Amino acid sequence: MPASDRRQFLQTSLGAVTALPLFSGMEALLAAESTEQSGKMTIAPFRFDVTPPMGHSLCGGWIKPVEAVDDSLEAIGFVLTGAGKPIVLCAVDWTGLLNDAHVQWRTALAEAAGTTPERVAVQCVHQHNAPFACLDAEKLILEQGDLPHIVELDYFEDCLKRGRGAIKEALKNARPVTHVAHGQAKVEKVASNRRVFRDENGKVKAMRGSSCTNEALRALPEGLIDPWLKTVAFYDGDEKVVSCHYYATHPMSYYGDGRVSSDFAGLARKKRQAEQPECTHIYFTGCAGNIAAGKYNDGSHEARPILTERMYDGIVKSEESLKPQPIQQASWHTQDILPTPRASLSQEDLVAEISNRDNAVVGRNRPSYMLTWLRRVEKQIPIVLSSLHVNDIALLHLPAECFIEYQLHAQSLAPNRFVATAAYGDGGPWYIPTAAEYPNGGYEVGVAFCEPGVDELLRGNSEKLLS
Repeated sequence: MPASDRRQFLQTSLGAVTALPLFSGMEALLAAESTEQSGKMTIAPFRFDVTPPMGHSLCGGWIKPVEAVDDSLEAIGFVLTGAGKPIVLCAVDWTGLLNDAHVQWRTALAEAAGTTPERVAVQCVHQHNAPFACLDAEKLILEQGDLPHIVELDYFEDCLKRGRGAIKEALKNARPVTHVAHGQAKVEKVASNRRVFRDENGKVKAMRGSSCTNEALRALPEGLIDPWLKTVAFYDGDEKVVSCHYYATHPMSYYGDGRVSSDFAGLARKKRQAEQPECTHIYFTGCAGNIAAGKYNDGSHEARPILTERMYDGIVKSEESLKPQPIQQASWHTQDILPTPRASLSQEDLVAEISNRDNAVVGRNRPSYMLTWLRRVEKQIPIVLSSLHVNDIALLHLPAECFIEYQLHAQSLAPNRFVATAAYGDGGPWYIPTAAEYPNGGYEVGVAFCEPGVDELLRGNSEKLLS
């Protein structure tokens, strides 16, 4: 039975905002018991190429397709064993994985690792000169006959095949994991809040995006950000095997030119990887729905290496404070949610927008994502939130383009723990603003697929995952 079918629920009102339990009764008890450390732990890092072929769509098909590859895109992660069924964490250099595409990735990696999809977290880095995969949206636009692909299915399946192979090969060379460490350092002059130009009532008047040439907007303060780049590293004795880096910003310097790139976040990761080939370096983007480099980035080609070096410096400084400690406990936790769709979304209207050939591509492909979200909610297929706890460290995995407030809130829930947050998991809901920001409008609110009640849902279930 497909994973999505197994996870459908018999009774849930579309008007309710509620967390959906994955297990009940004895199943819940057994699941909780299985998450505790059960013996000798091992770690198996893996990586595989996910670079799209020439001519493939980028960012949903509404920017220039692939004309060249400046640097490759990768999926990088690890399999952790010895804490119940295997756990898989993976970061992908794609714009996003939405709905069934995300489920299929988790299912494929789970099968290769010998575990279940609920014990797999797949988070996208969110570069824009990269694929933005939604399988059901792809079916919708193919029916039109005149729209560019969202994701080509043979390429998508080939990535899953390579992922399965990479994990199976990695497990042959799994290493003991005995110690864990965490560190952090401030990144200078990269992140800035996009929603800083407001009127006297707090409504957003203009957005400072990934890049910005408006000097008045660039002169405004950084606004609310999380300045810390966080690192969590796993060791075999005194040898660092995997190093995970977390930072919250849209990771684009410039895009839309058809030149595939992992951009400044990926390039910083690759520079550190080249210096330490014996350790697998992984980069996760935090809650960056309202965070980008616009204050410090004019979109010029000269800006990319500058931002890369600033990110790289943050990674290096963060690792300087690592102090390995023996692993004493590890556990995996999940919560399922199904946010309520925006009341303004109408299936009939969206079908009309998709089929209207007078609309620009973005005005037809983007509604296909919206329609897919509505149909997913009708089928009661939830989003899985998860967290990995190792000693006093918690790695939290959230969906889509969450605002930075969710990351800061998560950290406040566990002041005595080191909380590192990765967003851009299941991208079905697109942007996830805070409830307080919905009345203030702006681009991000305009393309949020959920009602404001998603705020309470995310905060409440983050608390459960971190408790």
